[in-house]
Amino acid sequence: MRRVSICLAALLSFVHAVQAAEPIASARVVFDRNGVTDTQVHGLADVGAGRKLTADDPVRVASISKLVVAIGVMRLVEQGQLDLDADVSQRLGWTLRNPGFPDVPITLRLLLSHRSSLTDAAGYYATPLDGQLKDVFDDPRAWDGAHAPGRYFRFTNLNFPVVAAVMERATGERFDRLMRRLVLEPLGLQACFNWDSCDAATAARAVVLYGADGKPVRDDHHGAKPACSVVPASDGRCDLSVWKPGANGATFAPQGGLRISANGLARIGRMLLGEGQVDGVRLLSAASVREMEKPVWTYRPGNGLTWEEDIADAAAKPGASICRYGLAVQTLATKQDGCADDPFGDGRPRVGHQGEAYGLLSGLWIDRDAGTGVAYFATGVEQTPPGKRSAFAEIEERLAAGEEP
Repeated sequence: MRRVSICLAALLSFVHAVQAAEPIASARVVFDRNGVTDTQVHGLADVGAGRKLTADDPVRVASISKLVVAIGVMRLVEQGQLDLDADVSQRLGWTLRNPGFPDVPITLRLLLSHRSSLTDAAGYYATPLDGQLKDVFDDPRAWDGAHAPGRYFRFTNLNFPVVAAVMERATGERFDRLMRRLVLEPLGLQACFNWDSCDAATAARAVVLYGADGKPVRDDHHGAKPACSVVPASDGRCDLSVWKPGANGATFAPQGGLRISANGLARIGRMLLGEGQVDGVRLLSAASVREMEKPVWTYRPGNGLTWEEDIADAAAKPGASICRYGLAVQTLATKQDGCADDPFGDGRPRVGHQGEAYGLLSGLWIDRDAGTGVAYFATGVEQTPPGKRSAFAEIEERLAAGEEP
């Protein structure tokens, strides 16, 4: 009887949240260089199970994953295994060129900063487990025919499967395991790209993502690891032994598939605040952190798009949420006509990244001058109202500024 009561209460709470356009779950963790200073969690990680959210529950954080991938890249750069400015074709083992600009090499710096001239129009995540990522680039829609690499900013998820393929070819290691070795384990994080390299206990705490109709769309695996955490092979099998280094960099969703908790994001933020070091662990040099954060693109009319084309309504939002970008790092509060990239509303520059997918909104932002930062996410907010002071959603503004969700 008690179990029925709990589930009924959870269901009623869920229905109320949907009707009120409020999040099904939200988490906000504030931190400084020394540790977490405030934590707020609300709602349900799993409606069906009636399980309340905690700040240690892993969630698919969408494009914040890109920032974490860049940390892994910079570790390999520091070790001399990768070069930000080398032609990636040398690592891939095949030639990556925009057909309209065949003499312009594409580099990791261009891929990480979304200036590669790739687009998402030909797809970026659905390559089957036994497929070849390079086949995507035979489709003319994969390329911006009007702008050469380095000349235009277009937020493109496809850049990051290419980055993952380069990392695999440089090391011979599977991307999810490589990221675990380079970033997640050194920071003591129970996190993973897709689910294969997470343990069963971590997977059991998964935060379920819900669409606009209130139905689960990701990670509703009922307390167990999913039977298949990747796009299956062309014959429907899910045998990861078919993996080959660099063949299919999309396998573990480097563009958005990181599962990590709000507390885990805060730890990454603290590492960035510490210029590569947190709690005595040196992950990156201060110079590498500065290299990531330094904007290589700042919006001016005609030099790029200020939204993600893969998000259907992004272009209709008032103002621009992306106006300065480094190596998978955004800088907020850009003083430029047309920019509305300040969900905090205080005009202070912050660095980090936003995320949006499958009814989730997320953010990781640090204020380097103040020595503080915040990590947050909200689920079930696909139809959340627009923001009142920026191009971010209203719930993002509330979570960023610490207003009650």
